Amino acid sequence: MNGVVIIDKPSGLTSHDVVNRVRGILGQRSVGHLGTLDPSATGVLPIVVGNLTRLAQFYTHSEKIYEGVIRFGFATDTYDADGEPTTHRQDVTINCEELRALAMQFQGIIEQMPPPFSAKKIAGVRAYKLARKKQEVTLKPVRVEIKQFEILDTNGDQATFRTQVASGTYIRSVAHDMGQKQGCGAHLASLRRTAVAEFVIEDAHSLTTLETAMQQGIVESLFVHPRMLAPQLPSVTANEECVAFIRSGRAVNLPEMSRAPQVKVFYGQRDLIAIATRIAGTLFHPGIVFTG
Repeated sequence: MNGVVIIDKPSGLTSHDVVNRVRGILGQRSVGHLGTLDPSATGVLPIVVGNLTRLAQFYTHSEKIYEGVIRFGFATDTYDADGEPTTHRQDVTINCEELRALAMQFQGIIEQMPPPFSAKKIAGVRAYKLARKKQEVTLKPVRVEIKQFEILDTNGDQATFRTQVASGTYIRSVAHDMGQKQGCGAHLASLRRTAVAEFVIEDAHSLTTLETAMQQGIVESLFVHPRMLAPQLPSVTANEECVAFIRSGRAVNLPEMSRAPQVKVFYGQRDLIAIATRIAGTLFHPGIVFTG
């Protein structure tokens, strides 16, 4: 079984928990995901199954879209609602227009300090492991890109937002930093990812739906159509002779293709067999073969 299915991750599960659940549901060992979500976060978690786990390398820098709530009045050690308060609680009422003006400071390419409870490494050790042991966590700011950051509404001490960010951006840090600039502390109260690259929440399925579809023998109907994957790569359909060569790792001519440096090679409409790289002219080498 090879494919990609978009799971709507529930709160309380780690991304690895979801991967393990999918392994059990599908009876497949080769399962991975395309972009970690914090345990408390929900939403789009693309799951890759079988040979298509090799697609992960094309999604390491994917853009993401989130919606969520920032609560002002106190900060936490994890920068989200799961952490312990690190500042005194204050009763605050947020002004929407003032916060929208502040949000403008967080758009574009900015320097951001990752949360101490993060997967960043310090001398080879994950920062969150040190933070859990109450050890000092000294991280360096990183350059990230926030392409859009919109405050949708405010209600008392809470603000709802929508943001589009490049890979590596911590929304928890945005919430924390906004609280510092407001002088009252803040943390990320909730977060929902609505898109990763071409994968969107409208196409996501619950783990229960996946399990039911597996029991009914229709689970592959939930998979993303292979031609929709890695849309930055053009698709080409190979004939039987070319497919045989590709599966044995041999270069082939794909005369119908444009001058694209890499292409997705299909046999028929749905059978993705390789990612091929142009050698010269119409000659392509199958650098990644999904079937053998």
